[in-house]
Amino acid sequence: MEGIEHQNSQNLETLQNPSISQQDPEPTEAKPAAALDRNEIFKALEIVERDAVAIADSYASLFSSLRMALSEATSTSVENMQCFSDVVGSIQESALDAATKGNRYINSCLRLSEELKGMETLALQLKVLRKNVDALDSAVDRLVRLP
Repeated sequence: MEGIEHQNSQNLETLQNPSISQQDPEPTEAKPAAALDRNEIFKALEIVERDAVAIADSYASLFSSLRMALSEATSTSVENMQCFSDVVGSIQESALDAATKGNRYINSCLRLSEELKGMETLALQLKVLRKNVDALDSAVDRLVRLP
């Protein structure tokens, strides 16, 4: 029994550390080869299972780190997009307000232009009236200065 345990521990060490060269196995007692092979297979499976768990833990850690980095990057992007959206909204409101005020100014200028068209006629009438007043004033001055 001790011989089998010694052989199994050597096989386990050989599987765990391949640099250990295999020595000639000690002669085993009259145990069937299938039982010995089964034990070696179980030991090898345990090692493979342990390695698989270690690899899975390593991948889980890697994916967790990647998830955290992606979360930070996307949260920053979301914050930047929110800020960008706020700025664009503010610019849009300012542009709309400026366009409204510009339209009011243009409409006021058009109304003033229409009103000034009527003023041209009034200006012509005022010129005629001024001429008549000047003529009247001259006539009155001549009458008042009579010798």
